[in-house]
Formats: sequence, C-alpha cells, structure tokens
Amino acid sequence: MSRVKTLSEALIQAEAKGQDRPALYYFDTVMTYGELLDTVMRVAQGLKTLGVKPRDRVAVMLQNMPASVVVHFAVWALGAAVVPVNVMLTRGEIGAQLMDAGASVLVALTSLADRVEGLDQELSALDAIVLVDDRQDFSGMAPLWLPPHGAASPPMVSYQNLLDQPPLNPEQWVPTNEGDMALLTYTSGTTGVPKGAVNTHGQMLHNVFIYESLALLSGDTVNVAFAPLFHITGSVAGLAAAVGLAAPLVLLYRFDPRVAAEAIQRRRAEFTVGAITTYLGMLALEDLDAYDLSSLTRAYSGGAPVAEATLTAFHARTGIYIHNVYGLTESNNGLIMVPWGERAPVDPESGALSIGRTGSGVEASIRDMDDPRQEVPAGSLGELALKGPSIIEAYWQRPDANRASFIDGWFLTGDVARMSADGWIYIVDRKKDVIISAGNKVWPRDVEDALYQHPGVLEAVVVGLPDPYRGEAVTAFVVRSSAGANLEPKELEAFLRERLAAYKIPRAIHWVDSIPKTATGKFLRRAFRQ
Repeated sequence: MSRVKTLSEALIQAEAKGQDRPALYYFDTVMTYGELLDTVMRVAQGLKTLGVKPRDRVAVMLQNMPASVVVHFAVWALGAAVVPVNVMLTRGEIGAQLMDAGASVLVALTSLADRVEGLDQELSALDAIVLVDDRQDFSGMAPLWLPPHGAASPPMVSYQNLLDQPPLNPEQWVPTNEGDMALLTYTSGTTGVPKGAVNTHGQMLHNVFIYESLALLSGDTVNVAFAPLFHITGSVAGLAAAVGLAAPLVLLYRFDPRVAAEAIQRRRAEFTVGAITTYLGMLALEDLDAYDLSSLTRAYSGGAPVAEATLTAFHARTGIYIHNVYGLTESNNGLIMVPWGERAPVDPESGALSIGRTGSGVEASIRDMDDPRQEVPAGSLGELALKGPSIIEAYWQRPDANRASFIDGWFLTGDVARMSADGWIYIVDRKKDVIISAGNKVWPRDVEDALYQHPGVLEAVVVGLPDPYRGEAVTAFVVRSSAGANLEPKELEAFLRERLAAYKIPRAIHWVDSIPKTATGKFLRRAFRQ
C-alpha cells in the first residue's frame, strides 16, 4: 500500500490506479472505482447542500450496500466524521447516540423510517434525515418512500436527491490529515454506558497496513464483508482495507450463510473477517460441500473466543483454516492476529487458542490486575494492555473513561490474558462483565434496567452463559414481584423488545426465588455463571 494519510486520499489513489477496476460487488452489480468516485462526488455535494461542514458528525444507519460505502467517503470528502449506527437499535437508543455525538445529519434506510421520523425535531443538533431505499441501490427502482409534500421542516430527504447533484471534485474537498476523526464509533464502557471512540484516519489506515502485512493482502485480493460496516470490523477490515489497497469489496447487504457461500464462489473472494457465528452458520448448511470455497484462503475471526474444535470442524468440511484476530473499537479493529499461513498454538494451562501476535508498531503488555502500572512476568496472568499508532487517543467527551482506561500511554483492554516468551497472546477470561453474543457486546446493566421497568420484576441479574452458536447467550434470572405472580417469560420478552435492540434480548428467562448477594448487597453473578 502506498502510504496515504487519509481515507479520502486512499479513494483518489485507488481510482487513479484504474477507473475500470472493480470497487464493489453487490449481487449482480459491479461498481468500478471510477463510478464509485463519481458517486461519492455527487453525494458529497448533496450533503454539503444540507449544511454538512468540516468536523461535523454524520450518522450512518445502513446495511452493507453501496450507498453505505459512498456516504462514508462523501462525509470524509467534506472533512466530517461518520457516526456508525447499528440498524438493530431502538428509537430511544438511536436518539441517545445521536444526541451524544451531536450528529447534524442522519442517513438511514427507508425501512427504518418509523424509528427515525421526527428525530430531527427532537434533537437540536440534527438538521436533516436522508432516507436510502433498501431496494433502490442499483436496482433502478423509484424510491419506495418519500416525505409527503409540505412535510415539517427540516424534512426527510431522499438519497436520490443527493445522487442528482453536480459532482464536488476532489480539488474542492476539505483538506484533512491523519489525526482527524474519521469515525465516532460507539462501544460500551465499564459501566455499560455507551461511549464514543474517536477513530482517526491514520489509526484506521495503520490497521489496514497490519492486515496487508500479516494477512498478505494486495490490490488483487477480493475482500468479502461478513461484518456490518456499522461495526468497527466492517469499517476497517472491510471498507478501509479494500479501498486502502484498491481492491474489490463484496457486499452482502447483511450476512446470510448461503448468500455468503454463493458470493465467495461467484466472486472468488479470498479474505474476510467475521464473528465465529458466521462460520458456524455456514457449517450448518447441509449442502455447504456443493459450494466451491477454495478461494477463501484468508479467513479470519474475531469478536469472541474461538474453540479449537470449531476450527477443526470448519477445516475438515471446507479445507479452510480460520485465523484468529483480536481487536477492539478502541484499537480500530485487528492489531493482534495469527499471521497468514501459521497455526495458532493452544495455551497448555487454559486450553485457550492464541489470538496471535502483535502487528507492526503495536506493543502488548500484561499488567497486574490490581496495579496496572506494573507488568507481570512472561507467562503470568494479567490484564492485556496495548500501545501503538492504531489505538485511539481518547473517548468522545468522556474524561472519566479516559482516566480509567489510559494509564502511562497504555490502553487497558479489560481482558485477562497471558503472553508467552515468543510473543503469542492468549485471552483467558474477561475482567469485565460484558457478554459477547454473536460478536455483539451486551452489558448486563442495560438489560437489567429494562427488566426493572416491568412491574412484575422484583430483582434481576443478567449473565452470559456458554452457547455453541453465539459464544455466549444472554440469560436473565428474575425474582417476580407480587404483581408478577402470573408473569410468563414470553410476556416479559415482548416487553423487552420494545426497549432493547434484538441482540440484547435474553435467549432464556429463568424464575428464581432469590438472588445470592454479597455482604454489601451486591449480586453474585458468578453463582449463575456456574
């Protein structure tokens, strides 16, 4: 990769390598780098017309579709930052995230119109909402939904209106540098309260370089995005890695095992990073053997622990070895990984499969869990701390979180790990209570707070229990109040669906007579994990 400082520069460089080179594969559609740049220029002009200025934040709530890639680069062309929004969030969760980010524009799917309509009138910073038709992207169809004539100002705007604008040529783009914010990606902190990680252009591009060097990627490597682009994995390992290397990116709208297998076979996809559940989903296909997946030589998995048995089963069925990769929102995705062509060793003490070795410029240290300023001896357990050019410098407007997570230039991950003398790192446990379910982070407090809103709930504790498909299943243990004597799990589940994103809903709700507590009244979560 010829080193560029920003993602905007990366797109211009990719187009210069060949206008007719494929940039995006989306089902039957192929978009070249020349077409991608032209569309980005038009949408950039459209967003500028809506008032987007340098350093603004533009929220993007789209599935994996060409419009998502276009909007990202159009925002960056204006010197603004993208705020990725999970399409599964509820209206209340969307509003809270946009308010914290101070987003000036929201770009969302028309199918989500009922969840976002009117937010521009509730949030003082939000000036406009742009709706992208799910089926309009390269289908030639007319928009399915447009705001009614005379809609309240500021109006919802059709994405087509942006596409119809004259191009804003790169000479007119706002100059940016590697230290400027590219993404404001929300994650959960130690209290479970979402906080924004400030991901810069330079940090994201450094991780592209790590993927290039350890996974041996090039401009000819066909990249298929298993992870959603609203997740840091999709943003970096998908979007940034493809464009940064001038390579093709295969988009699937959202992950489906059969669609993924068909796309790999059709486009001869070679590289992907996905949660282990994506590979388990493919393993569940009875006719998986009918697909030619031999091109997928660089399959990586992150977001949740991977069992050695899963790797063995997938390799036996497909001939593909899944490489581990480790990263966080705060590290701009993967910065520790198993180099391509190597096999991850197993920790003899815990049985954990190694997450890999650090990438170029990245330092890892195992710190004392009681005194993180002290390093523990090689092979000892402690908290994994990271330092390097791909680590964020700060959370968005959260000095409290910055003080807790950054010590002496090191970022404390909250993961309990050990590192061998030859640099292999093993995640043994998690210091935090976070539940990793199908690659999604779920904080128990979020679910418990929602449970307590029901009058039939007296006490509740939420934990993650082992699940062969999701890694961990969100599980609730509830003491019913007198008002909830006849409360049924399905009724409580329906109540939660109105308040929480789908991935936060407990897979099981158990009634218990009491919840064990410490002497100070704190719930003993470990009693339920056992």
